[in-house]
Amino acid sequence: MIPASFDYHRPSDLEGVLALLKEHGDDARVIAGGHSLIPMMKLRMAEVPQLIDLQAIESLKGYSVNGSHVKIGAMVTQHELINSDELAAVAPILRETSLQIADPQVRYMGTVGGNVANGDPGNDMPGLMQCLDATLHLIGPNGTREVAAREYYEAAYVTAREEDEVLTAISFEAPKGGYAYEKQKRKIGDYATAAAAVTIQKDGGKVASASIAMTNLSDTPVWSEAAGNALVGTTCDAGAIKVAVAAMLDDIDPTEDNRGPVAFKKHVAGIILTRAITRAWERA
Repeated sequence: MIPASFDYHRPSDLEGVLALLKEHGDDARVIAGGHSLIPMMKLRMAEVPQLIDLQAIESLKGYSVNGSHVKIGAMVTQHELINSDELAAVAPILRETSLQIADPQVRYMGTVGGNVANGDPGNDMPGLMQCLDATLHLIGPNGTREVAAREYYEAAYVTAREEDEVLTAISFEAPKGGYAYEKQKRKIGDYATAAAAVTIQKDGGKVASASIAMTNLSDTPVWSEAAGNALVGTTCDAGAIKVAVAAMLDDIDPTEDNRGPVAFKKHVAGIILTRAITRAWERA
C-alpha cells in the first residue's frame, strides 16, 4: 500500500529535530532506519503527517570504547556493529545478536537506536540491552536524561521516552566471561518465536554472576533476575539450568499468535534458554 501524505524533514542537528517536534507535537515522528515505521505507514497502521529523518545528524553516529565502557550512537547500523572488530573484541555479543536480525538488506539500514527506542516486543536489541544493564540516553526540550534499559519498556510500543524526546545513544559496561544470543524463528527475516541473551561470569569453576533476558515472550523484553540468580554459585550443571529455565518461565507471559500457542512458545523458550546458558558457560 501507499502511506498517507506527509511532510518530510531532514534536519542537520538535534536542535532542529527538537524544534520540529515542538512545532508539530503529536503530528510528528522521528525516523531512523525506517524498518519499523515505514511498513506501518504503508499499511495505514500509523499516520504521520510530519516525518523527521535523523539520517543527516552526525552526532547520532559512531561509537566509542573507553576501557570496558561502550557507547553507541543511536544511528549506528546493525551492519556497522557486525563489521566493527573493536566492538567485537570488547563485547562480541553485539555482533552475535546483530547477525541474527532480519537479513543483510535490513541490517545495512536498520539502526541500534531504532531497534531499541520504539518498544516493539519482537525486536532483538531491547532484550540484549537489558541483559547488559545498558543505559539509554535521551534528549528533549528539558535537556538530557538517562533511563536504564531494564526500566525503559512499559508495554508493547509504550516506553519511558516522551513524545518530544529522542534517543541519542546507548551505553554499557562490556560484560566479562561467557555470552550467547540464541534465537528461534520461523524463517530468515522473521521476528523470534523466542530468543535469549545470556552473560555468565565464572569464578573458581562456579557461576559468579549471570544475566538473562528473553525476547518476544511478553509485551516487553523480560530481564529475569530470578533466572540469573538461580545459576549463581552452581557449576551450571543440568539441574541448575533446569531451575533457571523454570524461573524464566514464571517471568514471561507469551500470547498465542501465528508463531504458535502459549504452550509451544514456553517449550521453545526453555530450549532456547538452555542452549544460550550452555554456550555462555562454555565460553566463560
